[in-house]
Amino acid sequence: MNWYAIFVESGKEEIVQKYLSMYFDADTLYSMVPRRVVPERRKGKIYHVMKTLFPGYVLIKTRMNGNMLHKMRSIPDFYRFVNNGSCYTKEAGEYYCQIREEEMSVLFKLIEKGDIISYSKIKIEESKVYVVSGPLHGLEGTIKKIDKRKKRAKVQLNLLGKEQTVELGIELSVNDSVRF
Repeated sequence: MNWYAIFVESGKEEIVQKYLSMYFDADTLYSMVPRRVVPERRKGKIYHVMKTLFPGYVLIKTRMNGNMLHKMRSIPDFYRFVNNGSCYTKEAGEYYCQIREEEMSVLFKLIEKGDIISYSKIKIEESKVYVVSGPLHGLEGTIKKIDKRKKRAKVQLNLLGKEQTVELGIELSVNDSVRF
């Protein structure tokens, strides 16, 4: 079984995921909508909001064939399979590209139970970022920018051959030493 990405109407990812579970059994197809918890500040209060990691996309794991493609096209709000351009051939008639295992393994390191990416605890010392705990632990090289005020980290992920920057929620740990 291979991983694929399907393009759906933005905001309707979970509805498409429910349709997929109705049309296909769990042994045939597994679908996933990765979500992230990020802090949002409204009127001085901080709220922990759940957002979709890749809006408009549903990731599926299946053995793809023409019958499945035909069934999926009948699902409301389903647009098409996401292709990186290198796998479509008229001779083979394939309309879908699989996601490489290396790309999915980084995503699996971030995701915890329930397809949710929670907060990572981060420590900043002398302009160096150290991940103390959380999903970003061991992935320090993918962090491109830290926004201390919004408590978010911009992380670079590679998916379907494209570099994508996503924002993940962080907790900043306070240094134990007091500086004068």
